[in-house]
This record gives sequence, C-alpha cells and structure tokens, in this order.
Amino acid sequence: MIKEAILLAGGLGTRLRAAVPELPKCLAPVRGRPFIAYVTDYFRQQGIERFIFALGYKSDYFDDFFRTEFPDGGYTVSLEDAPLGTGGAIRQACGLSVEKTVLILNGDTFFRIGLKALSDFHEEKRADCSLCLRPMENFDRFGVVELDDEARVTKFREKQYYPTGLINGGVYALDRAAFMGEEWPPVFSFEKDYLEPATGGGGLFGLVQPAYFIDIGIPEDYRRIQEEFNNLS
Repeated sequence: MIKEAILLAGGLGTRLRAAVPELPKCLAPVRGRPFIAYVTDYFRQQGIERFIFALGYKSDYFDDFFRTEFPDGGYTVSLEDAPLGTGGAIRQACGLSVEKTVLILNGDTFFRIGLKALSDFHEEKRADCSLCLRPMENFDRFGVVELDDEARVTKFREKQYYPTGLINGGVYALDRAAFMGEEWPPVFSFEKDYLEPATGGGGLFGLVQPAYFIDIGIPEDYRRIQEEFNNLS
C-alpha cells in the first residue's frame, strides 16, 4: 500500500491571480480552509502517512497551514531555491522519500481516486509510473490519454475539443528508483520530458477512475468549487 505522497505546491498560479491575488493557488480559501487542506484530509483518510510538500513560490505562506493542519508532524518540505519545473520538483522531493512507491499529487487539483485500487494496479502491472485517468465529456481544457488493451499508455493527445476522452488527472504512483535512475537536467517537465517520451516503452500505465475531479487553476472552477463544497467533505 502506498503510504507516502509528494504534493506539488510551488506553482505561481498566474491564471488564478485575478480571484486570489496574494496566495499560492493551492492555499486559495474554500469555505474558510485552504483548498489543499481538503486534498491532504482525503489522502490521509485513504492511507497516506507522510507528505513531502514541494514548495517554491511564497513558501512562507504555508506556515499557518502546517501549524493548523499538521500540528503533530507527518510531513517534510522540499524547497526550491529557483523554479525546477514539475519534473525537477519531483526529483528533488524524491530525495526525501523513504518508500519504494510514492504518490504524486498536484496541490491545485482534487481527484478523489481510490488509493488502494491504484496501489494494487501499480503493483500488478509492475509499472514505472501509473496515471489516474478521468473519463470526461465535451471538454477542451485538457489533452487526452490513450491506452491499449493492457492499460498501457500509448499516446498523449494535445488539448483541443473532445466529445469524450480520458484526461490525465494529475495523480500518479511512481516507482522512485526507476525515476531517479534516469539522467535528468536540473529543470524539466514531468509531463513533457518524462511521461510523453515513456509512451510505448512498457512501463507507463493508466488506471481509469470515474471519481470527483476539479482543477482550480482558473477562476471559473475556483468559483465552482465553492458551490460544490459538500463533494469535498
């Protein structure tokens, strides 16, 4: 069972700045609590025992969050001196991990996946990385992920309008040793430089989970989540 998570929370949040001008986007308030608190609550309930927060932009703004939500510990911080990209942030945080498999989460996305199902799937496939995929209809904000009959990822398609498709929900089970065993530049994208080139290589798999999903990266969805608060409880 996966017990450790890296939570990417160092983004600049430029698209959400009009609605939340001062805060990192994952700290945007939802009914009086930071959005990220609902994410950590849920995954602690699912079995995560330790979080590694990958921070950069306005990292000092997280002090109150840690005091309130993690008074007894259960977390550590991986702090970027300069932006490393999602890949560089994950690689640095992996250096603080102690588990064979680590869960990767985005701080501005909430995807209520079943962690045990992901853990079992990842182990059964002997995957280097397992993506959680969300079925969606009539969308143009996300690209599409294609799978073969064995649930191996075969292609990432660009953002455009799709009547139906599977989107990358931004939740991954990652084999830490396989990822850290590759050569990476100091700054790189996990999605563009790791995931996309790995298609067809045999180690990248996708698990479809039709669970609640929201990305608060734009003001429209940030407003929507205020109305959907009960879905987070």
